[in-house]
Amino acid sequence: MPQLRLGFIGIGLMGAPMTRRLLDAGFPVTVWNRSPEKTGDVVAAGARVAGSIGELVADVDVIMLCLANTQVVESTVFGDDGVAAHARGDQWLVDFSSSDPQATRTFARRLSESCATPWVDAPVSGGVAGAESGSLAIMCGGEAEHMTALQAVFAPLAARVTHMGPVGSGQVAKLCNQMIVGCNALVIAEMIALAEASGVDAGRLPEALAGGFADSKPLQLLAPRMAADDFDAPPWHLRTLLKDLDMALAQSQRVTSAAPMTGLAGQLMRQHAAQGHAEDDPATLVLRYRPNENR
Repeated sequence: MPQLRLGFIGIGLMGAPMTRRLLDAGFPVTVWNRSPEKTGDVVAAGARVAGSIGELVADVDVIMLCLANTQVVESTVFGDDGVAAHARGDQWLVDFSSSDPQATRTFARRLSESCATPWVDAPVSGGVAGAESGSLAIMCGGEAEHMTALQAVFAPLAARVTHMGPVGSGQVAKLCNQMIVGCNALVIAEMIALAEASGVDAGRLPEALAGGFADSKPLQLLAPRMAADDFDAPPWHLRTLLKDLDMALAQSQRVTSAAPMTGLAGQLMRQHAAQGHAEDDPATLVLRYRPNENR
């Protein structure tokens, strides 16, 4: 089978290292980004920049998206001169973005009706570090035969790819992931503040808890930054996590499944975002729990 030609739309915190991984694996990659100045690093690594979405779609077999939210996905695919205006039935669209499951199912149906292009939702977990090392977890929704056809494309990006079911199932799995991450982030902030108030060196907690039942990747990533007040150069943003918690709550309402802890986590994060922390590292949540630092 000839090597697949890849198109990547969305060269941001995650999209840039994912694109570099694909280039390093030998795939020809064409990129497009709303802010063209952000494509410099991937161009230096061998990517070609398309002048428009239409130009990108015309030259590739797989169209990949890694975008900020559901609204941006919709405008990129179905907006004027978007993906749907140019896509073909012999291509695949793979959406690595974290999007609303119901909207994803609607998008997939619209794209199939307009140009017969299959949609695979493939949200990722593992953050920038996982994207750089190729150790992401990818949760896929779509037809099983498409997962097989795209196996070689996922290989440089992920340590694990799980087919969760039909289109939209990957997005539901990602929301389940984010429910755990969001609630975890807040209780980690609580326990760091408690340790500090009790005269314990909070910076030693990640080491002390490593390997026990309380250990987790969020603990090992967030707790050291919280204890050290290391909030510069955030590897992710509070607004992104809040967006995902809001989508999880919307999904819980659709299927009448109670999510009280996720609801509380979302409200606490919304308050923190309203106090000027939307663009900050979720590690800043510890400020909510320190005396005179609830800002």
